[in-house]
Amino acid sequence: QVQLVESGGGSVQAGGSLRLSCAASGRTLSIGAMGWFRQAPGKERIFVAAVSWNGVITFYADSFRGRFTISRDNAKNTVYLQMNSLKAEDTAVYYCAADPPLKGFSRSRFQTQQNDYWGQGTQVTVSS
Repeated sequence: QVQLVESGGGSVQAGGSLRLSCAASGRTLSIGAMGWFRQAPGKERIFVAAVSWNGVITFYADSFRGRFTISRDNAKNTVYLQMNSLKAEDTAVYYCAADPPLKGFSRSRFQTQQNDYWGQGTQVTVSS
């Protein structure tokens, strides 16, 4: 099995930055594409960004392109989300997810949240 554990959340002032991490453990060879999602209070969980297994290809939901950057370090089995110019509306629980390599890098799987592995989430609170 694969376990995903997010970290790096916390409280920050508007305009500040945070870098989230998601570390994979277990059968890490079963991890291909990875991505980030978030769920704001009272709202549905939405897709933020995803990255291919080799880190070369990324894609973002339009709302986050330019402010957020996804990256990964396969030597550490970790995916990151660098978040800049944070706003109060970025307050949410942030989740990472992953798919096994055999499922490729499917934008639709991330956009419809059909991914196989999920973390428990990390809270980000942005105060204005």
